[in-house]
Amino acid sequence: MDIAVIGTGQIGGTLTRRLSQLGHKVFIANSRGPASLAELAAETGATAVSVHEAARSGEIVFVTIPMWRISELPKNLFEGVDPDVVIVDTGNYYPRERDGRIDEIEDGMAESRWVANQLGRPVLKAVNTLHWRSLLEAGKTAGTAGRIALPVAGDEAAQKAKVIRLFDGLGFDGIDAGRLDQSWRQQPGTPVYAANLDVDGARRALTEASPERRSEFRAAPNSRLGKPV
Repeated sequence: MDIAVIGTGQIGGTLTRRLSQLGHKVFIANSRGPASLAELAAETGATAVSVHEAARSGEIVFVTIPMWRISELPKNLFEGVDPDVVIVDTGNYYPRERDGRIDEIEDGMAESRWVANQLGRPVLKAVNTLHWRSLLEAGKTAGTAGRIALPVAGDEAAQKAKVIRLFDGLGFDGIDAGRLDQSWRQQPGTPVYAANLDVDGARRALTEASPERRSEFRAAPNSRLGKPV
């Protein structure tokens, strides 16, 4: 499968390594341009391209950049891209550590709904509950006890099914976590977040989640976008 990864930090770089190892053709992009990705491309066999090219290079496009930088992406990034292309938002909102204040999220909007609004395209929320080292090392064959489950939230059932199949190849049990506006159930501070639960545990954790964001995951009163306090 052709897969694009926009953002090559810990999650994006790990996705590139794992997906390339599985034989997928991976296209990688970041804000600094293809030349800055020469080392990762040489290591993995991935193809370094521009962000605009990456958006048009995969059946699945992973967007793995800090939340505050989503609004810096080109406004027409996905204009003309086939609607069947699956866009996966792997991000989390960390207002005190990194992102500063995003008013809509502070007012209760699901993080990935905000991302979808910024991109002007439907997205799925997935991978955000998993630490990059677990993504690299903790995959297991299907049916193995303790196999980690990854919630996948979104509004397109066929797209969710496609991503769940991909996760199976990576060694994880993808589970349907409902619609995109329910993706608050897998945001930072919820029971499923960073817990590495199996299918039963993850489903139970999703039902136990509260929409009330914990104080440590809310912006400080004087926070500004991109300026955490």
